[in-house]
Amino acid sequence: MPTPAPKSKSKSTGSSGVSKSTHISKPKTRVPLAVPEQTKRLLKTLVAQIDGGHNLNAIKTCDKILRLAPSDPDALQTKLFLLLSTDQPAAAITLIESLNEEGANAFERAYALYCLNKRAEARDALPQSSAEVDERGARHLEAQLDYREGAYQAAFDIYNDLLDSAPTAEEQADILTNIQAASSHLDFINTTFLHSLDALPTHLQTQLEDAPPPALPSSAPVVQVAAEPVRAAPPKEKKVRLPKGVVLGVTPPPDPERWLKKSERSNLGQKR
Repeated sequence: MPTPAPKSKSKSTGSSGVSKSTHISKPKTRVPLAVPEQTKRLLKTLVAQIDGGHNLNAIKTCDKILRLAPSDPDALQTKLFLLLSTDQPAAAITLIESLNEEGANAFERAYALYCLNKRAEARDALPQSSAEVDERGARHLEAQLDYREGAYQAAFDIYNDLLDSAPTAEEQADILTNIQAASSHLDFINTTFLHSLDALPTHLQTQLEDAPPPALPSSAPVVQVAAEPVRAAPPKEKKVRLPKGVVLGVTPPPDPERWLKKSERSNLGQKR
């Protein structure tokens, strides 16, 4: 007599007698990427965001890279550039100070101070040697400081020097615009203003030359102005609305007895 085959352990018989298969699913374990691989992917995303002009999202991507690698030089420099490009000079100065490197990013610090309207500090922060920073950038910033401080001749000379070696047409166009602005101020100071003074009578010229500069009062006096009486506006004439189809002076006037009864009218009994 043949022996029966052994039952499979993977099947179980239910109450209805039908065998059911049992399958135990194992949890899927996802191996996290290594830090260099994550950084590489984030750098690709960063390049695509900068090329597309999404600078604010690019700053967030820089923060993600710096959380993985806090001293990554590419992420730090890119974030500093993006902060200055998106008009965040205060955040740029905070980032520079967090690096704790003396003399590092001197030009970026000077430019951020200039954007904050701290011109004296920006001039002091300008790098003196061309080895520390790009010389053209420092010269551009120096010319801007001279222009803002009223030293138009110094700014005009710097822009002329930069124009001779402008590497791109875009920079050349910007320099020409700045030269024209500085030249307009110089023409007014050296020519227009002096010609206007020469056109004045001699006694007025002498009076202006001998007069001391006016002293500005600490507080402006309050001048009370008497209120003028309010005149009543003339009454507006009412416009007479005529019925539709009636022309003034052409259409005959209506019957003055049209409101009386027919028995009370003067034309009672008259034939039409």
